[in-house]
Amino acid sequence: MAGCCQEKTIDMEKLDALIKPYQGQPSALIEVLHKVQDSIGYLPREVQVRIAKALGLSLSEVFSVVSFYTRFTTKPQGKHKICLCKGTACYVKGAPEILERFEKELGIESGDTTDDGMYSLEVVRCLGACGLGPVMTVDGTAHGMVKPDKAMSILKKYK
Repeated sequence: MAGCCQEKTIDMEKLDALIKPYQGQPSALIEVLHKVQDSIGYLPREVQVRIAKALGLSLSEVFSVVSFYTRFTTKPQGKHKICLCKGTACYVKGAPEILERFEKELGIESGDTTDDGMYSLEVVRCLGACGLGPVMTVDGTAHGMVKPDKAMSILKKYK
């Protein structure tokens, strides 16, 4: 059931140009990860290897930071990022049904991207709008009091 869009070809010269100002500076790891992910869209293993080598870190040190922070991803992301809150308030108000509908309609599970590269789906623990639950965001725009049908109609606006 899990889908994933095709991985992009990475321009290694562009990657090296992003990393070069931080050569040999292990303390710049998070800044480099942000810059690279903003440029490429994700942090696959071969990119992490290159960052580790340039900063003088082990691959495991880089991967531990990438895997710890939810801001970083090792998978290609879709054009539109969907976040569905499954915090307590959203959960009891119907978030599981919305997630089930997304998985069925989009053909992906949380953490995946549709084959066409249009949508990435992520479940989060809280979006800070509990009174409007269930809440979802698409590309950072919040949508509250969502039901499965409404959630799908919201997505259609982003197509």
